[in-house]
Amino acid sequence: MNLKIEIDNGSGFCFGVTTAIHKAEEELAKGNKLYCLGDIVHNGMEVERLHGQGLVTIDHQQLRELRNAKVLLRAHGEPPETYEIARQNNIEIIDATCPVVLALQRRIKHKWADSQNAQTVIFGKKGHAEVLGLVGQTHGEAIVVESLEEVKQKLDFIKDINLYSQTTKNLDEYRRIVDYIQNHISPSTAFKSYDTICRQVANRMPHIAEFAAHHDVILFVSGRKSSNGHALFTRCKEVNANSHLIEREEEIDYSWFDGAQTVGICGATSTPKWLMEECRNAILHY
Repeated sequence: MNLKIEIDNGSGFCFGVTTAIHKAEEELAKGNKLYCLGDIVHNGMEVERLHGQGLVTIDHQQLRELRNAKVLLRAHGEPPETYEIARQNNIEIIDATCPVVLALQRRIKHKWADSQNAQTVIFGKKGHAEVLGLVGQTHGEAIVVESLEEVKQKLDFIKDINLYSQTTKNLDEYRRIVDYIQNHISPSTAFKSYDTICRQVANRMPHIAEFAAHHDVILFVSGRKSSNGHALFTRCKEVNANSHLIEREEEIDYSWFDGAQTVGICGATSTPKWLMEECRNAILHY
């Protein structure tokens, strides 16, 4: 197969995910038993690799039953309740919460405590691990909105609003929400928006669009649970209709490359470089 294949050098783990995986690997290398609360990253192949090294994934119910153990908190962060359970159960926390997420949690917590009459609004994906951690800073009172339509339905425009965003959301979409609230909120109320989107993630959107435009076919390698992966793949598809989402090399359909000269391989902030390389090697050896 005479194809030119390029792996996007801007794809792959973000800083927060890289740090979490390094912390897990360091602990496992010591031979210690290590649990992780939830999948360490939204990528099944990387989770399998770390399970092979001894990492045990648990959920919140299992955390409640665990005693005298070490538990890693992944980059997405956790609500205050998780830390309290760990304290009560004599669990040693290895905290790999991304610094960007941690700063956002603190900002929401302090602002919520200082402005009890305002609506704390988070633009994010309901049920997402990061969002649960953010809502937890407000004792569950924050309002989560996933779209501009939900902003119109859920918010009271005669009450003060403090608006934040999940760190991996689309920056343009967030700005549309900010504009709408500014144009509809009562003149007698206060509206403050905090641009809390991670630039390392946001900058990938224009970069990946340019990358997708330069190739005949795009293989976007990502776990299907990845919120960031969904957003980036959607952008690829808008730019290049011959974009295909796969989780692993076994999902490659080689008919996609009929008549193509160049293939671009890219992925999410939760996609390991080794997985993109495996996909490239599979094509080269087909």
